[in-house]
Formats: sequence, structure tokens, C-alpha cells
Amino acid sequence: MLRQLYIKNFTLIDELDMAFHGGFSVITGETGAGKSIILGAIGLLLGQRADSKSVKTGADKCVIEAHFDLSHYGMEAFFEQNEIDCDAQDTIIRRELTAAGKSRAFINDTPVSLAMLKELGERLVDVHSQHQNLLLNKQDFQLSVVDILADDAEALADYREEYERYQQVCRELKALEDDIERNRQSADFLQFQCDELTSARLTDGEQEELEQRSDTMTHSEDIKTALYTASTSLSGDECGAVGNLKRAASALHAIERVFPDATELSQRLDAAYIELKDVDSEVSARLDSIDFDPAELETVNARLDRIYDLEKKYHVDTVAQLIAIRDVLQHKLAGIENSDEALAELRARRDELWQTMLRKAKRLTQMRTAAAQTVEVQMKQRLVPLGMPNVRFRVDIEPTDPGRNGQDKVAFLFSANTSTPLQPVSQVASGGEIARVMLALKVMISGAVKLPTIIFDEIDTGVSGKIAEQMALLMAEMGHHDRQVISITHLPQIAARGTAHYKVYKEETPQGTVSRMQMLSPDERVREIAQMLSGSDVTDAAIENAKQLLKR
Repeated sequence: MLRQLYIKNFTLIDELDMAFHGGFSVITGETGAGKSIILGAIGLLLGQRADSKSVKTGADKCVIEAHFDLSHYGMEAFFEQNEIDCDAQDTIIRRELTAAGKSRAFINDTPVSLAMLKELGERLVDVHSQHQNLLLNKQDFQLSVVDILADDAEALADYREEYERYQQVCRELKALEDDIERNRQSADFLQFQCDELTSARLTDGEQEELEQRSDTMTHSEDIKTALYTASTSLSGDECGAVGNLKRAASALHAIERVFPDATELSQRLDAAYIELKDVDSEVSARLDSIDFDPAELETVNARLDRIYDLEKKYHVDTVAQLIAIRDVLQHKLAGIENSDEALAELRARRDELWQTMLRKAKRLTQMRTAAAQTVEVQMKQRLVPLGMPNVRFRVDIEPTDPGRNGQDKVAFLFSANTSTPLQPVSQVASGGEIARVMLALKVMISGAVKLPTIIFDEIDTGVSGKIAEQMALLMAEMGHHDRQVISITHLPQIAARGTAHYKVYKEETPQGTVSRMQMLSPDERVREIAQMLSGSDVTDAAIENAKQLLKR
């Protein structure tokens, strides 16, 4: 729960450092005194968007810091998952906003994102303002109330997993159906392309081989001339290099006995002779193999022309790419042939998931129906003391198409009089009645959810007298069991029920108007409630009345 709130340089607040207590507390003050400013500061701590205009004029930045005692709420997992130091007895949240518009957030002095701050804030404080009464118009809110009281979070998560699996299979099925339809529309063309590429009997690497053969045959005369010249130079009868090399080696061998240095030279010439003779043999073989065949050249060029035409047609550069296209076409055609089997499998999977999803949705419905009966009983028990002796409240659950939250449509039906038929609460309840309905719902929700701090911002609008006192009793009830309830109120009947009383007021200083907040002493509290009863002129009767209210 909130233990300490520190605000510096936020709109009209120059500096505020206030301790808070558990149980039921109240905040009072004249309209415009600054209560909404304090709520705005708390909102920033809970992750709301910041506006640089909130920084007090003349200041470089504003700082808002709160200390919470979370020792009874089991939030250690949040800090462990987000790698933040955990001090359950003194968790510190801080928000800083500069005049330039830069914002920073910290949890226990660890910088965090606004999203993480908001995630923690939603588990620490629930601020109920008048506009939240509009939630009664929302079916999602009404459903969430039933879910909270049904304690069906595990069942709902289980259903949602099944729902997502069903949706995924439906998406896969739709994609397959669309793909099959497109392929079937172009099946003839796909078959033609596949046949064309298949009949070409393409082989990876054949283009390069054919191009080499074509070049060789096209230049066969030049090749034969060059090979003949090389052969003659190597093995000609009179000046062939092979013969000359042989004679040179023999001459050196002849003088080895008298000139030992010739031995190494003659051996090197022998090796060169062997290599050169081998080259001569290969040149001769190549010369014999070169034979120009116009018919073969025509065949090779015709094959190349077909390959080039296919590459141009399919916008590729190699035979390997043509083969890849052929394989893709074959796969598509096989998919068309096997499409009925694939469709049948996916449809069977979809139908299976649909039945499983319906079973889990039915379990949710059963849990919600049981919780709805509890809601109806408790709402009547809480609304009768709030000035509605003839109230009727019903949770209407109707089946609807399965969605992410199940297949239930929830509506809160309400009637304050026996003569008025039950209708949606947002359509027939007055402003004061809606405020009381929301308070009763909050009381029930607070009993099911471990929320440390609940702040009511003028939930008493439209009520007075005895009804206001009963609303105060309900809020005081919510303040039990390690929970903190703070009510911002204009009604003395509610203010008198708080165990702690804070007053917000404006003060003129040399630097301008500032908002202040103080915790009232018993005497100050009597005077504040008396002023709420009688106005600016506090009478003895008002003071006595205030004392009587406090005694209750």
C-alpha cells in the first residue's frame, strides 16, 4: 500500500511530502484546491503519458516519488522476472519530467520503460474517477467483472490457447484454399511450362560444355594449323626440338668421364627430353582428333539455341536455374493433384479444434454462470442499504459466436423499482445510482483481487445523507484485510468515516499560488467537517454536528 508520496515542482505544487496510512482515508478540499493535481501526479507514477507543461513554471524538472509496502501482496515474481531489486517493505517508484519534455522512470532506482512502470502500477493502485462509471456501458468490463469473481483466469487462458490454435488452422486453411484456387486456374499453363522444361532434358553444366564444343569446331582450322606448327617444331626431321635435345644430351653423356660437371647437365637434359617427347605425343594426338564436322556443329548450335531461348523466356541465365523452375512447377502440380487430401486433413484438424474449443468455452460459461448468481445476490445485499430497497440486479449471459473471451455475452440488467422492467444498467440508472452500482462492484472485485490501494475520486456524486454514510461504510469495509482505500469526497458523512483525514488547499506565496496538503489533527478535522456542513461560516451547531458524525 502507499506509504509515502513526494511531489516537487508539479503544476501548482512546489513541494509536498505526505505519509499515508492503511485502512480507509479521506481527502477533502474546495473545488480547484488541487486534488486533481495530486491524482495527476499519481497517474504519472502509474505510467500515464507525461506533458512538459506539468512542470511548475520556472523549474527545470519535476519529481514524483512514492514508497509502497508490498509485503503482503506476493509480487516478488514481477521483480525477479524484470531483474529489479526487490524490497517488499519499501518499494520506491519515481518519475522525473524535465521542462524540455524528457521523461524518466525508476523502480527501486533501476531505470525502467514506461510500459514496465505501467505494468507494475496497474497492480499497485486502482484510481476510480467519475468517468470510469462509463465502463458500465462496456460489455468487456461487465464480462471482466464476472471473470474476476469466477476466478477463471486459468480456464480462460486455457480456452484462449485453444482459440488461437483454431484461428491459426483457419488461417492456414484459407491460405491453402486460395493457393489451390489460384493454381487450378493456371494449371494448364503450369503443365505446359513443366512439359516444355521436362522435354528439354536439361542437364546441369551442359551449356558450358556445348559452348566449348561449338567454339572448338568453329575454329577447327586455326586449331589444326597451330597444332601442326607445334608438332613440326617439336619433331621435325632436321630441326625438331625433340631431336636436337636428344643430340645435346648424348654429347654431354660422351664427356662425363673426362668432365664430371657434364653429368648433372646431361641428366637435366634427359628429363627435359622425356617431358618434351610426351608433349609432342599429346600434340600429335590432338592434331589427329581435330576433325571438322558441319553436321555435329549444327546439332550443337541447335541445342544451344534451344537452351538460350528457354533462358530468355524464363528470365534466367543458367541451365541450373531452368532446372530449379522445372522442379518448382512439378511441386506445384503435385500439390494440385494432392490438394484434396491436404484440404481434408486441415479441415479435419479445424473441426477437431472447434469441438475442443467449444468444450473449453462451455466450461467457462459454467464458471461464469455460477459467479453471476453470486454477483446478483451480493449486489442486492450491498445496494439495498444504499437507498435501493426494491433493487433488482441480474447478470444476463447469452451465447454468442466464439471469440477470444469465449462465447458469452454478458449484460448487467438493473431496476431500482418494482414497476420498472429490468434493462441494461447504463440505460436506466441515474448518475447517483450508477455511482452506487460501481461502488458495490468495486467492493466485490476488491475482495477477489489483491490490489494494495484503491482511490475513489468523488464516487459519491449524486448522493447525500444516509446513503453517503452507507457508501462510506462500504469503502471502510474495503479498507480491511491489508488494503488501503482513499476517497476524495465533498460529503461530510463520508469524510467523517475515514481513519485518516487529509485536506488539500491553496495558499498564496510571494512566488504565486501553490497547492498544499496536510493531515488534519482531531480538532482540525472537526472544523473541516463543520465547514463542509455549513459552508464558510462555521456555526456552533455545525461543529456539534461534526463531532456527532465523527463519534459514529
